[in-house]
Amino acid sequence: MLGPFLTEGDILGHEPMGVVEEVGADVTKVKAGDRVVIPFNVSCQACWMCNQGLNSQCETSQVRDQGMGGSLFGFTKLYGQVPGGQAEFLRVPFANTLPIKVPDGPPDDRFLFLSDVLPTAWQGVEYAGVPDGGSVTVLGLGPIGDMCSRIAMYHGKRVIGIDLVPERLERARLNGVEVLNLTDHEDDLAEVVRGMTEGRGTDSVIDAVGMEAHGAPVGEIAQKLTGLLPDSIAEPLMQTGGVDRMSALYLAIDIVRRGGTISLSGVYGGMADPMPMLTLFDKQIQLRMGQANVWNWVEDILPLLTDEDPLGVDNFATHKVPLSEAPQAYETFQDKKDGAVKMVFQP
Repeated sequence: MLGPFLTEGDILGHEPMGVVEEVGADVTKVKAGDRVVIPFNVSCQACWMCNQGLNSQCETSQVRDQGMGGSLFGFTKLYGQVPGGQAEFLRVPFANTLPIKVPDGPPDDRFLFLSDVLPTAWQGVEYAGVPDGGSVTVLGLGPIGDMCSRIAMYHGKRVIGIDLVPERLERARLNGVEVLNLTDHEDDLAEVVRGMTEGRGTDSVIDAVGMEAHGAPVGEIAQKLTGLLPDSIAEPLMQTGGVDRMSALYLAIDIVRRGGTISLSGVYGGMADPMPMLTLFDKQIQLRMGQANVWNWVEDILPLLTDEDPLGVDNFATHKVPLSEAPQAYETFQDKKDGAVKMVFQP
């Protein structure tokens, strides 16, 4: 979907963690040898937007020539073409305010997911606005959906998880999630969820799938055709007429109860997506969405990264592979093979 905005030589990756090797002359808050996690938002923590907790909209790093919000590590020219973390070294701007210093001792996995997965999932649950004692459906049990379900359950919510990959469904079930296999309910999934919730639907739905949803043939064809076009044609087309695979969002609109909330954590990139506005208006549905504002959630999450490990971060990754094997790992994850949920690259 975002392929037209990639340039040969771009460095991907926006979940970095490592040890500081060197600092600039004006850097006083971190030093060589410090263990740090780097949020995927390139944010200054000093502008008006950052002070509102909207780090993804940082006014210092906004990509104004693309009409986009704050820059992101490893996320194409749409978001500033900042070299990402799938490399042996990473240059970090705003070094006095952006890095998250973490203690020595615990394993890397204890803190690594502060860079993206944890704050993205935390924001997804917060934006869902699940009431006390309420229920939430999580669409997609990949890394973000899986972590959303863990966080919602930690907060005492009833969680219904939906996916079509057996290993992902079983992983969530073992964590206490009520799971439904999409392949068993392609025609009646919303009715099944309503049957589990006194006929109403869940109070909230988190769409952790986004634009790569299963069962959206028109959107899939449009995305594939865009991928075949020269970048000079595909790029402006995506900025004005791009179409996402919308089946997950349509399902969310069907499942959520009247007066409920849909939280979009899955990424959407289309500019011409058809939306059922009558249904949204009639059901009085609230929508919240956006890139995670990492630093806004760090103080809430850090106290949970203890030996008790209530969110299961220490064993969250399913695969750890050398950076040299990244192409094969991408393929394995994309094809949902070998029980892949979360890949961690080790340079």
